Amino acid sequence: MNNIILLVDDEEDIRDVLDISLSDLGYHVLTAANGEDALSIFRKENPPVVLSDIKMPGMDGIELLQKIKLENSDTEVIMITGHGDMDLAIKSLKYEATDFVTKPINDDVLEIALKKAFERISLRQQIRDYTENLEILVEEKTRKLLEAERLAAIGETVAGLSHAIKNIAGGLKGGIFVLEKGIESDDKTYLRQGWEMVKGNVDKIRNLSLDLLSYGKSTEIKYQLCDPNKPVREVAELMISPAREHQIELKTDLSPDLKPFYFDPEGIHRCLMNLVTNALDACKKPELYEESEDIPDTDPSAKEVIVKTLRTPGWGVEYQVTDNGSGMEEEVRQKIFQSFFSTKGTRGTGIGLMMTRKIISQHKGLIEVESRKDSGSKFIIKLPVVENPPTEKAGT
Repeated sequence: MNNIILLVDDEEDIRDVLDISLSDLGYHVLTAANGEDALSIFRKENPPVVLSDIKMPGMDGIELLQKIKLENSDTEVIMITGHGDMDLAIKSLKYEATDFVTKPINDDVLEIALKKAFERISLRQQIRDYTENLEILVEEKTRKLLEAERLAAIGETVAGLSHAIKNIAGGLKGGIFVLEKGIESDDKTYLRQGWEMVKGNVDKIRNLSLDLLSYGKSTEIKYQLCDPNKPVREVAELMISPAREHQIELKTDLSPDLKPFYFDPEGIHRCLMNLVTNALDACKKPELYEESEDIPDTDPSAKEVIVKTLRTPGWGVEYQVTDNGSGMEEEVRQKIFQSFFSTKGTRGTGIGLMMTRKIISQHKGLIEVESRKDSGSKFIIKLPVVENPPTEKAGT
């Protein structure tokens, strides 16, 4: 420990006597005859303890105490007072002096005051060391926790991917089985059905691979100044034919009050495409599902999907994709954004909603869903206003 003491007193005899006493106690003593010299020595040597007379010509002990505390609040300052200076001694305590001793100075009292000062220094250092060690420990624990979470996420992803592959493999197996039946019985209906099942699952393998590559890579948001209604128009134009094919009415309700702002129109196009595709699937007639899957208990008539844009306070745009299809139970609704979770049985992988949530998150937006079993679903996307193109590209 640094055992240096700066002794400040305008009386030379007192300095000499205290210098001898303090040196005998094992301290290295620096001396100053006035406040100005003391402050100069303090700035050069930075002693941990200062022992100063309270009454001195020029800069007195109180002023010296204040200046020292301003430069280093950890310095312990012990004041030397006369019997008639009790008010000044109390005042020094208000300015964070460690203690005070009175003249004539008793060696035992001075030793106790110095011991107290150095104990405070030692305790303060111990607290610092403990805090630093605690920060290191917290950092290490946090790193281990993040690593454990990363491994858990990898495990969950592998399990979900295995489930998705298992579904596709099951679909292929079912298609092959129907094909074999068609070959055995020379039945073209079976052959056609089996072939369509095989083709559909081969397409799913391709789409799964592309989606995984797209989801896994570090994507960048390509901000453009764009009309927020534009992605809706494009998606509706692409999906109107598939909707009519399944006797589903696809409608748009676009707000005329929306102003252009910066967002990634291609990314939002993909999000809306995923949501509209899911909404159409939820509205499809039961006979269009594979026989091996559970048939939703819904009325196949008068099915519709509505894509709506709104001007919502605090947001650049609010998108709503609403359908009156099969809907979801609460337990299912809470899981739909989880890795590889799908409500479509063997027909889905769940990556579409994963990707949608990722893109919205990159925009610092919000995605929510409202749904009830047999009463349809409503997906809501809110994007914040970005009036100027970001100076840095936003990615993950």
